[in-house]
Amino acid sequence: MNIMSEIQTPELTLVLPVKDEEEAIPAFLSAMIPMLEKLDDPVAKSFEILFVDDGSSDGTMRVLREANQRDPRVRALSLSRNFGKEAALTAGIDHARGKAVIPYDVDMQDPPSAIPPMIAKWREGHDVVVGVRDNRETDGFLKRASASAYYRTHNALSKDKIPEHAGDFRLLDRKVVDVIKTMPERNRFMKGLFGWAGFNTATVSYRREERETGTSKFGFWKLWTLALDGITSASTVPLRVWSYVGGLVALGTLVYAAFIIIQTIITGVDVPGYASLMVAVLFLGSIQLISLGILGEYVGRILTETKQRPLYIVREELGE
Repeated sequence: MNIMSEIQTPELTLVLPVKDEEEAIPAFLSAMIPMLEKLDDPVAKSFEILFVDDGSSDGTMRVLREANQRDPRVRALSLSRNFGKEAALTAGIDHARGKAVIPYDVDMQDPPSAIPPMIAKWREGHDVVVGVRDNRETDGFLKRASASAYYRTHNALSKDKIPEHAGDFRLLDRKVVDVIKTMPERNRFMKGLFGWAGFNTATVSYRREERETGTSKFGFWKLWTLALDGITSASTVPLRVWSYVGGLVALGTLVYAAFIIIQTIITGVDVPGYASLMVAVLFLGSIQLISLGILGEYVGRILTETKQRPLYIVREELGE
């Protein structure tokens, strides 16, 4: 009975979205499971590791089936296609059974050694424990600069603040997980949803390591798209700002029109030059196109929400 209880309600669930990671999974399990088993905490005897295969084209599911047969604490979901990391992470959170849930990456750049301090903070009564990188030395200059700019921009535009240099790596108490599971939006930015939920939050700093196996699936374009999703899902300021821009341009136009009228009255009719006319037309046209593009971003997200399609589809589940 006690064993069944531990299996049904583990203390901790690690959620790992994976895509084409057959080489990284065995190394991850051989490092993570012994570390969890040595914890001076009930988690050592009651945990599960839930992988979400997000449409892999290699042997990822084969490796996970073998791992599940060896150790039933290793569970897996196989999605019907590649839905993206945010959807895969949502699927993992929806199916996690633990009293606490930690989203994690199989590359172990976020070190396993940061997990015990997170659990300790949780035991002290914190509902959310956020992992915050104390440096970004493993990133190039451009990525460091763009990440810093994004965090500052997001927090300036949104009421739902996210800690700088924090990713999805964090511990979430079950009551926080239950709140996140009620959020129905299809355009997901998980760090923003975590921030919106609130609750009693603590932080744990750590040093991120270089990736040892595989390659990152997040290129520049995916990061850019994720940044757009983060800002548009968390704030309507980009829409509102163009009202102010339009007002300032209109005011400038009125001032310039008054200047032309006064100049015409004093000096007579003056024919404007072609260059100044083209500059004005191109400038106003650019403003209109930028504002339409921002409006289009929001309209596109409205379309996605109104379709009410499932965020993900599970093809196979191991360790039900």
